[in-house]
Amino acid sequence: ESNATPGFAAGVNFDAPLTPLGFDQAEMLGRRFKDEGMRFDRIYSSSMTRTLQTTETMLKAMDDASRPFTKVDDIIEQQTPGWRGVPISEALTPEVVAYRGLKGPHFVPPQGESSMMVQRRVSNWIEREIVYNEELVKEEQSLTVAVVGHGNASRALFQYILGFDSHFLNRISLDNTSISRFIFNHYGWSLVTLNDASHLGVRPSPSFENRT
Repeated sequence: ESNATPGFAAGVNFDAPLTPLGFDQAEMLGRRFKDEGMRFDRIYSSSMTRTLQTTETMLKAMDDASRPFTKVDDIIEQQTPGWRGVPISEALTPEVVAYRGLKGPHFVPPQGESSMMVQRRVSNWIEREIVYNEELVKEEQSLTVAVVGHGNASRALFQYILGFDSHFLNRISLDNTSISRFIFNHYGWSLVTLNDASHLGVRPSPSFENRT
């Protein structure tokens, strides 16, 4: 709901709930997983309200509403508290835009986190929880894992996984409830799909197009 009002550098409410459209999109996601026969061995969700609601709605549409999942603080969205409720014209002055361009992923918004800081906390979590988890890797096994997160935090994680140049961080479209699939095996990380939102049909999210 906080992001639905245009014109602000960051939403007023740090932990706003989903909009009605957001609930519809989460339900469509769950129905798609149900139709595909998808079953997850582990499900992780950011601890923010909108991702918890997305996960719960998705699971309900999969006819698996009672399924437990893990709430994770380390994968919440990039934080920019100094810009909450501040008009874009006031926050992104020509001087700030120039400085942000110079610093790139190391630019720290007022009282907030840089993209590199977000990448560090998210990648540390996925290494600790999955990639180098001794309980998981002590024997060979195949697991299907769902991580329900956020746009900027996901972009930072994808850069860690794929190793692309930081200039591509803001060139990746990630629609609401889109699916990005990766494989991790003895070869390392591989990309399968990115920003697959075909379940939304003719109702795509404007989340990327409205970004500044």
